[in-house]
Order: sequence, then structure tokens, then C-alpha cells
Amino acid sequence: MRPYQEYQQMVEDALHGQLASLGEIPALLLDAMDYSLKAGGKRLRPVLLLAACDMAGGSLEEALPYACALEMIHTYSLVHDDLPAMDNDDLRRGKPTNHKVFGEGMAILAGDGLLSAAMELMLRQAVRGGEMRFVRAAEAIARRCGVTGMVAGQTVDVTSEGKTPDEDTVRYIHAHKTADLITAPIEAGLLLAGACAEDVQSGVEYGYGLGMAFQMVDDILDHEGDPALMGKTLGKDAAAGKLTWVALRGLEGAHEDARKAVAGAVDALHGMKNQNWDINFLETLAQSTINRVQ
Repeated sequence: MRPYQEYQQMVEDALHGQLASLGEIPALLLDAMDYSLKAGGKRLRPVLLLAACDMAGGSLEEALPYACALEMIHTYSLVHDDLPAMDNDDLRRGKPTNHKVFGEGMAILAGDGLLSAAMELMLRQAVRGGEMRFVRAAEAIARRCGVTGMVAGQTVDVTSEGKTPDEDTVRYIHAHKTADLITAPIEAGLLLAGACAEDVQSGVEYGYGLGMAFQMVDDILDHEGDPALMGKTLGKDAAAGKLTWVALRGLEGAHEDARKAVAGAVDALHGMKNQNWDINFLETLAQSTINRVQ
């Protein structure tokens, strides 16, 4: 297994050529897509995909288009989330949000373009690969970012503002709005590597635990975080009456539940059928989620 920064750099290097490989994109649209795609960030989701594939003995070269596609999907979701009709944010990753720079219409198109480009990249690689594992990986990502996954979570999120939080609803929002797009890279990475069904399921359970913990900590940081480190305006969720884990359980309860979610993720790794895999990278990453500051 490689260090986080090496996987991250592989993604950075690959991203710059992926959009260009699709052909001629209108200049303004490309600028708007690039603006958000190249704004930085941890590249957590593509790193997870590469690490899962690497752990299971897969090819990182084959996995890179999927990793880049995941980052494009994540970026599109942020561009659209920041719009006035959604979360109405002015800052993202310490920079003005896409619609503040390019206008709302172009921001919508940039998000649409990133999602479409992601699907094209994955399907092109699936055609080139010519094996069902490539198709299954693309399907897993498409499903988890779609109308029963991330978009489903976003829908319940925006339609539940101001309501009294209950655990089923908050868990649904977190499981789909956030955890699905953290589970997707693990599932897809293992599928690309040809892992057995049992280990793919263990990977899904790991991704769910990690994703739930990630969002719980995000909710905590919205109250306790440093705006300079977070790169966005804090306190907006509470002001908007969002159904967060802190609203449901309070800060102490959210901290406790995040630790439990991480423990569940780690247990899933240790339950994998293939005991020869090096799980240290994914285990350490899950444990570090509790202490993240951005």
C-alpha cells in the first residue's frame, strides 16, 4: 500500500488530462468545470477507490478513470449544493463558490458537465476493459450517486429543513447524502480488482461506517470547527434548521456515535474473507476521521 499523498498525487496528475480527453468543450464551460475541479481538497473519494483496488491487488491504471470520475461527481454535487436554491454558500474550499464567479446558469451547467463527463469516462473505460467487472464498478458508482443514493439523501435533506429531527430521517440523509459517495469508491475499487462478493460486502459495510462517521464529524465541525481550516462558512446548517446529527444527539452524543461508526467500519475490515490483504491504510484512515479538523 502507498501513503495517502501518493494516491492523492496520482489523482491530481490524472484529473488534468481527463476532461481534455473527452474532446472540445466550450471554453467558458471548461473554465467553470475546471474552477471547481481544481480547487483542491483532500480527494478522499478517489483515494479510497485507488486504495481499495490496490489492497485487493488490482490495477491502479485501470482504476484511475473511475477515481477521477468520482471526484468529478463529488465536485458537481458541491457546485449544485452551493447554489442559492440549495445551501446558498459563498465559499467553498476557501474560494468564492462557482456561481459567485460564473453565475448561477453556468454553475448549473458546470455541475451537469462534470456529472456527464464522469459517466462518459467510466463507460469508456468499461468498453476498453471489455470485462463485466468494469461495468459493475461503473454501475455501483452511478447507483450510489443517483436517485436512490446521494440525490435521494439530498432530496430528504432539503425537504426536511425546520422539522423536528428523528433518528430514522437523519440517518437516511447521512447514509445517502454522504455515506453512499464514500461507500461507492470502496465497492467500485474492490469490484475492479475482482474481489469476491463477501469481501465486496465487507467493503460496503466499511464504507457505510466511514461515511456516517465523516458526516457526523462534519456536523460537529459546523459547530466547533475553524472557518479558516474548513474553507467554508460555518453555522449555516443550524441557522437553516438542517436535520444534523448534532441537532438529533447534541455534541456529546454526536462525538460518541462517530466513534461507534468508526469502530463498525474497522470491524468490517477485520471481517474480510481475504486475510492476506493489508488493511492498515483503510483502518488508519477510518480512525483518523474522528480527529479531522477540515
